[in-house]
Amino acid sequence: MNPPFRAEHIGSLLRPRMLKDAFRAIGQQQISQAQFEDTLNICIRDAVKLQEGLGFRVVTDGEFRRGSWFNAFLNAVEGLEERPSLFDFHDSEGGTAAFATAYCAAPLQRTHGITTDEFQFVKSVTKTATPKVTMPAPSVMHFFRPGEAMDRTAYPDEEMYWRDLTRIYREELKALGALGCTYVQIDEVPCAMLGSETVRAKTKAAGWNPDALVTRYIAAINAAVADRPAGMTIGLHMCQGNYKGRWMSEGGYSWIAERLFNGANVDAFFLEYDSPRAGSFEPLRHMPAGKMAVLGLVSTKTPQMESKDLVKRRIDEAGRHCSPDRLAISPQCGFASSVAGNPISEDDQKRKLALVVETARDVWGST
Repeated sequence: MNPPFRAEHIGSLLRPRMLKDAFRAIGQQQISQAQFEDTLNICIRDAVKLQEGLGFRVVTDGEFRRGSWFNAFLNAVEGLEERPSLFDFHDSEGGTAAFATAYCAAPLQRTHGITTDEFQFVKSVTKTATPKVTMPAPSVMHFFRPGEAMDRTAYPDEEMYWRDLTRIYREELKALGALGCTYVQIDEVPCAMLGSETVRAKTKAAGWNPDALVTRYIAAINAAVADRPAGMTIGLHMCQGNYKGRWMSEGGYSWIAERLFNGANVDAFFLEYDSPRAGSFEPLRHMPAGKMAVLGLVSTKTPQMESKDLVKRRIDEAGRHCSPDRLAISPQCGFASSVAGNPISEDDQKRKLALVVETARDVWGST
């Protein structure tokens, strides 16, 4: 079976204490870059062993080399920098958290690999599994600062911006393919957020047309993957935000499903379904033949363990709208979109990952 596999995970893993300490030490110039790299490599090897030992047929490096899930892209692409986002994270208690997002300050150039080093190392240490690389979607470089995503002296014509940005993705995919990469996941947050009436209202208030944004973002995905190497699987993860257990939006996929599932030229959709915030499985009826839906039924936001029986029942429910042959399961998101990670323990993480593998075996007879 080619990816996606029946048992998947989204990418990031909790950083072990020694790696968190190393990030702190390198930031305070207490250790050398070589010492930091040695710690990284030890921790990534352990993370790969964990995934293989649990029975996953897909492995990532846990995104351990990144300070956050998207900053590797910003750091690698000339012309991008961080600016405050006009959106924030929130939780059920009313708590909020601000974050920095991408801003285009100068013409964009890919001067070196973005994820190629990550891929090469994880490929060199995995023994049994397919390495997966993750990257933020093009929309992430645009959405979070409505009307202020770029310096207009650098890009007076926004179409020029999209042309350069999507070219960088094509260059990266070509380089990954040359290294033997066959599996890439693109993390799409804005399109998932636009399923929320509240977010759509906020974008309208900022002078944007939500329908036009979705059209623009789907076109950007398609331009980014237009020349992908033969045999490379592309998955699209639909994420409503994941930071220390918080999220950015509530709302299902009904508003966007038909356009996205049929319009995005990808092979699989990783869909968050860990809470009522994600809505029903009914939008899965729009999933076209030949594409798979990976159901994020296990939460990375809370240590509470899901019941295997409940997860199985939810797979059965989803199967009423999309053939079970085109379904798989995963956690709803990564466990650590930043070095700090979500409010769960490494033991919680291991048990949740094991639940994904065990459930896949019970339902489909394989992982």
